[in-house]
Amino acid sequence: MRKSASFGGLVAVFLLGATAISMASSADKVTAPEQIRVVERALTDTVTDTGGAGDTAGDLLTFANPIYQNGEQVGRDQGDCIRIDPAEGKWECRWITYVGGGGITVEGPFYDTKDSTMAITGGTGRFRNARGQMVLHALSSTKFQFTFTVIP
Repeated sequence: MRKSASFGGLVAVFLLGATAISMASSADKVTAPEQIRVVERALTDTVTDTGGAGDTAGDLLTFANPIYQNGEQVGRDQGDCIRIDPAEGKWECRWITYVGGGGITVEGPFYDTKDSTMAITGGTGRFRNARGQMVLHALSSTKFQFTFTVIP
C-alpha cells in the first residue's frame, strides 16, 4: 500500500508540473490576433547574377537588414529571393523577421513596382504558433513597410 501511495504522489507532482509548464508556455506565445507594423531598411541587399548577364530568371537576392518601429531599431531580418520573371518584376522570397520576442517567417511574391502579400508560414519564440499574412509596401527604394497580421 505504501508503494501505491508513493506512486500516486509522484503522478500528482508530475501532473501539477506539466500543467504549470503548459500554462507558462501559453503566456509567451501569440494567443489573439495581433498586427505588427515595422519598417525594413534595405542596407545589405545583394543580387548574385546566376544566369545570363543582367537581370535574368534565377538571379539570387540575399539580405540581412535592420528593422525599425517609430524610428528605433527593434529587430532584424534575413532571407533570400529568387528572380522569377524580370519582365514582370517578380521575385519569390522567404525570410524571417526577428522582432518582439521571436521570429516571424514569411514566404511569397515580391514585386519591383507594387505591394505584395505574403503568407506567414510560422515562427519562433513568441511567434512559434503564428500564421496569417504580411503586406509589404515600398516606402522608397531602400525602405519597406511590413504589416504583419498574426493569428494564433
